[in-house]
Amino acid sequence: MARRSDGESVLRKHLRILDAFEPQRPELTLSEIVAITGLATSSTHRLLAELLDEGLVERAPGRLYRLGTRLWEYASRTPGALGLRELARPWLDAVHVRVRQHTQLAVLRGHEVLFIDRQSTRDAVINATLIGGRIPVPLSSSGIVLLAHAEESLIDAVIAEGWPRTTRETPADGAELRRLIRQAHARGHAVCDGFIHVQSRGIAVPVMGPYGVPVAALGVVVARDDTPVLGTVELLKGAARGISQALLSTETGIQPLLTTSRASLEYFATLDTDEDAEHRRMHRERHSESPHTR
Repeated sequence: MARRSDGESVLRKHLRILDAFEPQRPELTLSEIVAITGLATSSTHRLLAELLDEGLVERAPGRLYRLGTRLWEYASRTPGALGLRELARPWLDAVHVRVRQHTQLAVLRGHEVLFIDRQSTRDAVINATLIGGRIPVPLSSSGIVLLAHAEESLIDAVIAEGWPRTTRETPADGAELRRLIRQAHARGHAVCDGFIHVQSRGIAVPVMGPYGVPVAALGVVVARDDTPVLGTVELLKGAARGISQALLSTETGIQPLLTTSRASLEYFATLDTDEDAEHRRMHRERHSESPHTR
């Protein structure tokens, strides 16, 4: 991997630019990217030109930049996110029909929760999450239930890094966070009242994968009121079990990636066969031209 004289790889500098774009700021000027990344203007301009050439960044009106659609193509082909979203969507929809607020599917990404799917209604309570958005683990009911099954080293690292306190209800310190984690582990769910917005309540359960390890969290954000939470918890747990069973019952090949008709799967299988044959033909041609075979 190529490195500059400052010791940071070129790839990491590209990633710093891509990381500058967030749902709250999808379009940025060159000067804004420079301010966010801390890179020199000349370096940022050159790196942006390379990202533009590859379709990873696009130009927007008003001398602005935004993430390119090629990134969406890569994300859409990611087996973990795509397969999980496809299999979880019917259960996500079923929960949302009952709750009629916010229903969301999240995975752990470092010290943050990444939301990979979400359903909402226009009159739902305020909620800070977006598809593809992240929030610190301690601020989310999804993060709490995922930490309840995490290694102690990860919990230590999250506590050492710290998190913003957005309301008086946000966990104040590591001791309080550990108490919430123990409680979530014992109950099998987490309820977080007003951690981000005082009028909102997050409720989440883990989605278990093979060997009893959670692969995601299924949660809702509802109004913080006197409504009992146990009914919602049982609804979420039933849906999470359905997702887990779907994950365990998938076969190898393209099936884990796509929920579609049998005819479509047969068509995809044909495409795979043709592509494999083409790869074998190209391999034979390269091998026949190799100096070692002459």
